[in-house]
Amino acid sequence: MRRPIIALSFGLICMAGNTLPAAAQDAAPKLMRIVVPFSAGASNDAIARTIAPQLAKRLDSTIVIENRPGAAGVIGSDAVAKAPKDGSVLLLTSATFLTAAATRSRMPYDPVTAFTPVAIVAQNPSILAISALAPLKTTAQLMSAARAKENWLTYGSAGVGSIGHLTTELMNSAAKVEMRHIPYKGASNAAIDLAGGQIDVMISSFTTLSPFVKSSKVRLLAVTSHEPHPAFPELPTLNSVIPGVVNYTWAGVLAPAGTPAPLVERLNREINSIAGSPELRPFFEPEGMLPVPLTTGGFAARVKQELAQWKKIAVAKNIVAE
Repeated sequence: MRRPIIALSFGLICMAGNTLPAAAQDAAPKLMRIVVPFSAGASNDAIARTIAPQLAKRLDSTIVIENRPGAAGVIGSDAVAKAPKDGSVLLLTSATFLTAAATRSRMPYDPVTAFTPVAIVAQNPSILAISALAPLKTTAQLMSAARAKENWLTYGSAGVGSIGHLTTELMNSAAKVEMRHIPYKGASNAAIDLAGGQIDVMISSFTTLSPFVKSSKVRLLAVTSHEPHPAFPELPTLNSVIPGVVNYTWAGVLAPAGTPAPLVERLNREINSIAGSPELRPFFEPEGMLPVPLTTGGFAARVKQELAQWKKIAVAKNIVAE
């Protein structure tokens, strides 16, 4: 009578032995760092500091935010690419992660093979804006003016290779127009000149443009989302006027390539859950940000697609940032 009991007990032990290591693989390190490759106080830094307390609680870990700015995010990203592959170091970055890789002749890492995409926290579209001093009222009128006066209209951006620069060149290519690029040191500086009429056009975030919209110095024409955006219901999509011009600025988390898949999947679930929680809505809504509950595979596919898109624009327009 005892032999079946012994056999059953041995079977349960084997099952436990097979289950415990798998469960342990998604356990997070007790001390973790989220590297933000931009200055403290920037939007990505604010997002990291907003989600970190909730993520730490869910993972039963301590999470420290580390700012490592420089070279359009390349310095901090490189540090994470070379970090231990155990989940102890993560990168919270933006679409600049890909525009930098697309426009720089030398990179210390491959943005596709050196990282494992974990989750997109949120995304927001850019907005096409013009100086209120211009008589133009619609995107179609702007394109007509650009065709009539090739290289006469000017547009500003945060700098060579920035998301605003590449998105405007994407628009120019799709519409078959040419506007002259005026790079600035930062989007806010470009927005000041847009409001003053020193430049004609700018594609940027609503946060950058909003002070000048409120003072009626800047006119918004279109939004770069696929469909009309709930935060900007009065704006048509740029895609509806110039097919193929769609772009979002996103904030996402990546890990060093080789980080255990069970832990990456757990991080994906937890971050998606946090991003969709009511606590984050007051933080996201003023910037028109929305959570994006992609799988790790979905995020990886998006990284490859966007990198290819920006590389194509950079090569076609001979855009090189250093």
